[in-house]
Amino acid sequence: MPHCCVRAFVTGKVQGVWYRRAAQEQALMRGLTGYAKNLPDGRVEVLVCGPSTAVAELSQWLWQGPEGAQVTHVTVETLGGHHAPDHFSTY
Repeated sequence: MPHCCVRAFVTGKVQGVWYRRAAQEQALMRGLTGYAKNLPDGRVEVLVCGPSTAVAELSQWLWQGPEGAQVTHVTVETLGGHHAPDHFSTY
């Protein structure tokens, strides 16, 4: 199964609503690695690496987020030749 890495920038009410922790739980359930971190401008940056089907599933979930989140936009870019982390972190 092909592996890939994508970086997403999630806009909306996504800080202070457990978005990063929920993204981590969703990634771990799918066997993905990467990170989720808050950005100074209020967005959340999410990097996910793993099997392309699981990455696509999580990319769709980012539009929903946890209860309390209000996602208005998600920008996703595929990263070529990116070194995949060996775990999923939150910052």
